Amino acid sequence: MSSLLPKQSILVVDDTPENIDLLTEVLCDDYRIRVATSGEKALKIVYSDEPPDLILLDIMMPGLSGLEICRRLKANPDRRRIPIIFVTAMSTTEDEQLGLELGAVDYITKPISPPIVRARVRTHLALYDQTRELERMVHQRTHELLTTRQQIIRRLGRAAEFKDNETGNHVLRMSHYARLIAEAHGLGQEYADTIFNTAPMHDIGKIGIPDAILLKPGKLDAEEWKVMHQHPIMGAEIIGKHENELLETARIIALTHHEKWDGSGYPQGLKGENIPLEGRIVAIADVFDALVSVRPYKQAFPVEHSLGLMDAESGRHFDPALMKAFKLALPEILRVKEIYADEYGALTDLEFQIKEIYTHQNTPPGYPGVLTSPKAAE
Repeated sequence: MSSLLPKQSILVVDDTPENIDLLTEVLCDDYRIRVATSGEKALKIVYSDEPPDLILLDIMMPGLSGLEICRRLKANPDRRRIPIIFVTAMSTTEDEQLGLELGAVDYITKPISPPIVRARVRTHLALYDQTRELERMVHQRTHELLTTRQQIIRRLGRAAEFKDNETGNHVLRMSHYARLIAEAHGLGQEYADTIFNTAPMHDIGKIGIPDAILLKPGKLDAEEWKVMHQHPIMGAEIIGKHENELLETARIIALTHHEKWDGSGYPQGLKGENIPLEGRIVAIADVFDALVSVRPYKQAFPVEHSLGLMDAESGRHFDPALMKAFKLALPEILRVKEIYADEYGALTDLEFQIKEIYTHQNTPPGYPGVLTSPKAAE
């Protein structure tokens, strides 16, 4: 083994010092040996920041047996790939079969033969190295594919914003908001990242809405609203159904982010938990950004007033449990809002109060005195 490379690490687990000494003597010239005289100590080493590359494991030990240690490690996604070789006095065919069925890569009976131990350790470490390299290559390729898909999703999301005459940072802000809400709701990093990477496609269906409706400066009539209410369906059709989790999540969000907790939303009139979780999360993120951000048709409105409006919609428009997560994430959400702010200024409280007096009669239902645009009223 090259001196330029660090020695691979082998954990020897046995409650008998003589057995540990023997295995150490057999392997110490080529490997870094770590030892544990109990199952509990072995698990601490394996779960540490520097787990071993291979484990030589006795079966008959007080406390946790070798079989139980093997069961636990093979049930742990972060450690299950570490090769385990049982080294034991239990020599029946049934014993060996059980050990291999539990996930051990090999089974050596005592008294050991040093050449056999060295040969099998060398073989399984080589296989483990090959497996890790293959996993690294697969992970790298998967990451490249994921990055490409993410870029496509974001570009398509921006296409919808150009069509809708929205600001460039809207999809970026609301995607961050959605991720933060998911994290605050305890949904885990992987789920939160998926939300972040797919939320930009939420309004892709607006590409299919005629400009005369989408960009109309006044209120939409009943027939025009019927057309506007089709954009989630159009978005879902544009994305299409996929087995790929990223694209399927994007489709679900596009289809359901205008559904409301009380069933009054569109396009399907879904209610409560029948609305996919992704759609419920993005609904909060999207509306909050619409309220507090500048649009070509309106100024940004004060955060406190916007929060009051959203509180009033908890249990009607928004999932109450997710509103709690939104509040927990609010400090980080406001930080994102500042980092990715658009170039226009927000109204002062006084300016807002004056404007509210003159716009109240034109505001859509559910958001008194705030929004006058048909797009914002969605």
